[in-house]
Amino acid sequence: MSTEKSETTESAGTTQDKHYKIAPRRVSFDWRETPLHWIPDEPTATHVINVLHLLLPAGERWFVKVFKEALPLVRDPELLKDVKGFMGQEATHSVQHAYVLDHLAEQGLDPTGYTKHVEWMFDVLLGEKPPFRVPVPKREWLRFRLSLIAAIEQFTAVLGNWVLHADGLDRAHSDEVMLDLLRWHGAEEVEHRSVAFDMYQHVGGAGLGRYARRIEGMAVVGPVLLWLWFFGAAYLIRHDPQLTGRLRYSLREHNTAVRKGLLPTWGELGSAIPRYLRRSYHPSQEGSLRKAVEYLATSPAARAAAEAIGRAANS
Repeated sequence: MSTEKSETTESAGTTQDKHYKIAPRRVSFDWRETPLHWIPDEPTATHVINVLHLLLPAGERWFVKVFKEALPLVRDPELLKDVKGFMGQEATHSVQHAYVLDHLAEQGLDPTGYTKHVEWMFDVLLGEKPPFRVPVPKREWLRFRLSLIAAIEQFTAVLGNWVLHADGLDRAHSDEVMLDLLRWHGAEEVEHRSVAFDMYQHVGGAGLGRYARRIEGMAVVGPVLLWLWFFGAAYLIRHDPQLTGRLRYSLREHNTAVRKGLLPTWGELGSAIPRYLRRSYHPSQEGSLRKAVEYLATSPAARAAAEAIGRAANS
């Protein structure tokens, strides 16, 4: 059963207790006034974060497809509710980040040279059937992909919690619409931080085999995500029409942005891995549900979505 909980106690950013309902919010964002470098004078930090927009439309569609395959195997009614809420949130995330890709293209930065590879990875390499006719049983292939999603969601929870606390982005006068997108999404990642893990635990077998597959999932996801992020940031900077080749992605510029509080530290990201590998681990230990709920109560996009639902109900 999923353990996404509403908060009665919180220690060191962890939350537990009564069951917390997960539901999508039908948000929308107006990108007309958002500049290409939405963190002013910080193209490296801007584009490192923009890699999210490159990965998430295809990635979160893939999450939903894999979970649809696994739905018939779910026997816990509470988990089933959480999974359906998770799927609704992820589908909305995919759509909203795709709109950002359209906005980048309108500003002269065409993302398709990168996103076509991302789409191939999710649609072909990690599709419903193993690639290249690899003889993997159907149930085992599903469990492997669920382990990948659980590992990815470990990082999205960490990133979501980071962006909710990233005061450096405010001090840098970042674009308010982009910040709202990132923090709305980050808050929902904290909301549903446990669902993919619980789904994997429920469907992924039992005992040592299930734990070994969880380790395998992180062993794949960690280095692949790192490579995708470096490649994505380099692609965006190289094709940025406002930079015209004057800048290349570098760890020096990246680390400068980290020191300014514009990007998460390597320690914040790296320490998520050994936590996840503990056999007793559960993602309810990640982040602050209180902070997430507080942000969602003030998010312009989330509030507008809630008000639209209220008007529709009263009409």
